[in-house]
Amino acid sequence: MRVRGGHRTTRAGPRDRPLRIGLFGLLGSGNIGNDGSLEAVLGYLREEHPDAVLGGLCAGPERFSARWGIPATALHWYDTVAPAATGITAAVLKVVGKGLDAFRTAAWVRRFDIVIVPGMGVLEATLPLRPWGFPYALLLLCASGRLFGTKIALVSVGSSVITQRSLRVVVTSAARLAHYRSYRDTLSRDNLRTMGVDTSADEVYPDLAFALPVPDSATDRPTTGAVGIGVMDYRGANADRDRADEIHAEYLAKVKRFARWLIDDGRSIRLVTGDGADAAVAAEIVADLRAYRPDLDPSRVLAEPVFSLTDLMTQFRSVDYVVATRYHNVLCALRMSKPTISIGYAAKNDVLMARMGLGDFCQSVRSFEVARLVNQFRELEGHREKLTDVLSKTNLEHTQHIQEQFAALSRQIRNHPISHKG
Repeated sequence: MRVRGGHRTTRAGPRDRPLRIGLFGLLGSGNIGNDGSLEAVLGYLREEHPDAVLGGLCAGPERFSARWGIPATALHWYDTVAPAATGITAAVLKVVGKGLDAFRTAAWVRRFDIVIVPGMGVLEATLPLRPWGFPYALLLLCASGRLFGTKIALVSVGSSVITQRSLRVVVTSAARLAHYRSYRDTLSRDNLRTMGVDTSADEVYPDLAFALPVPDSATDRPTTGAVGIGVMDYRGANADRDRADEIHAEYLAKVKRFARWLIDDGRSIRLVTGDGADAAVAAEIVADLRAYRPDLDPSRVLAEPVFSLTDLMTQFRSVDYVVATRYHNVLCALRMSKPTISIGYAAKNDVLMARMGLGDFCQSVRSFEVARLVNQFRELEGHREKLTDVLSKTNLEHTQHIQEQFAALSRQIRNHPISHKG
């Protein structure tokens, strides 16, 4: 309070305005796992911090804003001005864009009191990744946070041990600059520690997707023995770029063989995806089954688009079992207490399956065998009732534990001084 012209006036203090919270990541780009993590955090924020002003810096700002009603800025300058450029022009604009992104990110970050990176594998490189892509954007975010006093919170994120030197330096530098880190599994925390980051103050919580409500299945009975197959446009990791098409063809051929076996065994199949690129894979498998069995009842093979983890879980209501590759396909199946087999592309799949009591039902996507998959499916089928009970109990524990993550995040938000913001 101060006196001006004989009248007392009240000057608004920093805490007289709403808290400003930013949301950052590969969000709104078509990956339903990433968007599902965001959805879980938004549910928490709108319940616990309903007056907060939200904003996004993300890969798909138009879709982000349309879906959640939150203003958003594009993650990369290049994507907003010349996404169709080619050749030398594209190369030059990308280089220019990386410099401009440093200023754009800094200007965005300084508007907020805290920026949340909701889940996702932001500290891993299990799929093809360049250091100057998203890892560079994450480094800019965390460096800007330190520069302007905006707290950066990496919440229930994933991490892998990165062997490529340049990529490893960028990722670990970003992690060190973050103010708060938590992980979706112990392996992720151990991986970051292996890469030289002090994780002694960091906690482990379940994946954020465990905070999402499970769709009601009381009126949606599965077709007896129906199987959900979660497919992926899998093309290997960073080291496999020269063999990407070969790896993809081998993966697809094996999934087709397994799908044919299911049809011959009298099963119905529901193909599900997790990213926009997966739709072509699902369509190719459907076409193969139609050609293999021209007389097949169309209702025996379904492939419908999914736009969220809730959509995915809703589709899983109509199956008894799931065989999937993408991490969040596996997670949603387990969240629905569906006996599941993981054909995983990273250790995170195996860790999740072990935590849920299905550690014996895993194979690597790089080397999985169809004959073994059939045997695992038979075993899964034989223990269905027991496994469903185990999954139900573990789901309850994880749901309770994720609330502890949100409580820890609220402490970060409440304890953050915001007097430097105008």
